[in-house]
Amino acid sequence: MAGPVGIREVAERAGVSVGTVSNVLNKPDLVSKRTFAKVQRVIDELGFVRNDLARQLKMGGGTTLGMIVLNVANPFFAELAHASEAAAEQLGYTIVLGSSDQLPDREDRYIDLFEEQRVRGMLIASLGGMTARMRRLRQSGMPLVLFDIRENDGDYCSVAADGDAGGYLATMHLIEQGRRRIAFLGGPLHQVQDRWIGAMRACAETAGARLTHIDTADQAIANGRAAGDALAATPAADRPDAVFAGNDLLALGLMQSLVRAGIAVPGDIAIVGYDDIDYAASAVVPLSTIRQPQDDLAREAVRLVLDEAANGAAHQHERVRLLPELIVRESSGPA
Repeated sequence: MAGPVGIREVAERAGVSVGTVSNVLNKPDLVSKRTFAKVQRVIDELGFVRNDLARQLKMGGGTTLGMIVLNVANPFFAELAHASEAAAEQLGYTIVLGSSDQLPDREDRYIDLFEEQRVRGMLIASLGGMTARMRRLRQSGMPLVLFDIRENDGDYCSVAADGDAGGYLATMHLIEQGRRRIAFLGGPLHQVQDRWIGAMRACAETAGARLTHIDTADQAIANGRAAGDALAATPAADRPDAVFAGNDLLALGLMQSLVRAGIAVPGDIAIVGYDDIDYAASAVVPLSTIRQPQDDLAREAVRLVLDEAANGAAHQHERVRLLPELIVRESSGPA
């Protein structure tokens, strides 16, 4: 198989200098129409593809940002990536996306790849906060912003919705509907701990309110269905009368199993999710949820990473916290 065509091959076939080909690619106004057409015809014939990475290095910086999310199959992360692409595009930048699928090795491989490609900066929804690989990345001078990280120390920026406030809003709403036996569905707990803490705070403020935890291996819809099957097999007197799920996928899977088993939502069990993905409003029982401000999260992350890229050591690291919003639909009505 022949190797990639270079600028020299184009110049030789067109009978012009390398500088002329470079002008055709980068400064076409300096080239006559006849020469431009001839070189462009050779480019098309040879299948030449310009090496933008080399061009970016020569110009002293690219216009590409690397982004890593936990799972692009999760609608929340797909929507966050879309919002980040839009925010970056408005500033003349392009997002290159990778999905770690919650695998540490894959997360590291994407970091390696983006570093090799000399991206302008990275936006990462991390598995568990700042890792050793990310610290090395920071030491190399790569601008970095983490999503959904709540630590207040370290030489990096982060952007997150206030999960503690979201958990409190969701649980207090259920309490105001007369619910007192509330279960929090979600795990691993460290990934949703802020929401759990908010839920505990709401229950601690309310006489007679009890909070239990239903753990899950991850936050996929199948785990929500499994939890619903388990609740359906539990005597009615021992079931919670409300469930606050750590994300909408868990909530929707739970709802599917409960409705299939003849358990009324919200009559028997009220449900509140988290994220307000597109499917939430169109569920068989429209899902109450906590909406994260995805557009604002994306804009702030892009702003911070580009500010660091422009200002280097003079950049002031920020911890941006945005307030979520309670969206009330039918799934969390009164008993």
